[in-house]
Amino acid sequence: MSYTVIIPARFASSRLPGKPLMDIAGKPMIQHVWERAKESDASRVVIATEDQRVFEACQKFGADVVMTLATHESGTDRLQEVVAKLGLADEDIVVNVQGDEPLIPREAIAQVANNLALNTQAGISTLGEAISDKATVFNPNAVKAVCDRAGFALYFSRAPMPWCRDEWSADALASEQRDGQGGLPETAPFMRHIGIYGYRVGFLHQFVTWPMGILERVEKLEQLRAMENGVRIHIELACVNIPGGVDTEADLNAVRAHLSGNA
Repeated sequence: MSYTVIIPARFASSRLPGKPLMDIAGKPMIQHVWERAKESDASRVVIATEDQRVFEACQKFGADVVMTLATHESGTDRLQEVVAKLGLADEDIVVNVQGDEPLIPREAIAQVANNLALNTQAGISTLGEAISDKATVFNPNAVKAVCDRAGFALYFSRAPMPWCRDEWSADALASEQRDGQGGLPETAPFMRHIGIYGYRVGFLHQFVTWPMGILERVEKLEQLRAMENGVRIHIELACVNIPGGVDTEADLNAVRAHLSGNA
C-alpha cells in the first residue's frame, strides 16, 4: 500500500515560537520528526511550512519541503494546499504527522495508513489509547473519544465521556473529594484521542469548502467539522506507546533528556 506523510511545521507557535528549529541533540526538532517518518514505509515524506527559515533548514538536511500560505486557519487547510500542489489523486492516502512529535513511532504512522485503507467507509483514520486514571478523564486538554462496536467514532470531546451517571453524581463526587478517594468505574470504556490522522485526499478537498461547525467552534476540535458533515472516522487503539509531543518548554527539555540518554 502506498501513502504519503505530510508534516506541518509552523514557525509561529504561540507557546513556543520557532519550535520546529529548536535544537534537540544537535538537530532541529523538525529533522527528528522527518527521520521518524522516513523510517515508516511511506512512499513519500513531505514537510509543509509557512516560514522561509524552516524551509531552508529542511532543505539543508535533505527533506522534501513545500512552502505554504501563512493565512491558514487550521492544519487541515494547510494539508489541502499541499496535496493540491503535489497533484495527489482523490483516492490517495496521506498521514498527517505533527511537526512537534520528535518521538513518533514509525509503527503508529503505518497503522493509521493501513487503518484507513482497510476501512473504505471512512474518510479519516486516527488512534486512541485506553485511559486508566481519573485525572486524564477530567482533564480538558486530553481529548476523549467514544466509538461504536466497529470502531467508528461517535463523538470527540474535552469533557469526561462516557459520563458515569451513578458513580459521578454530585453527591458521589463530593464524597470522593472529601475522602480523597475514587478511581475510574471499571465497566466504562475510556479512550484518549491521539492526534495523528490518515486522510483520503478527496476528503481534504471537501473539508476546506465547509464552514466551521457549531460543535467544532465550542469544543475547538477540527474533526467535529468532518463528523457534522457526515464523514466517518475510524479509531484503532495504538499498537505502540506514543510519547507526548512538544507543546511547552518542559516538554522540550524532557525530549532533550530522553534523546541524550539522561531521561
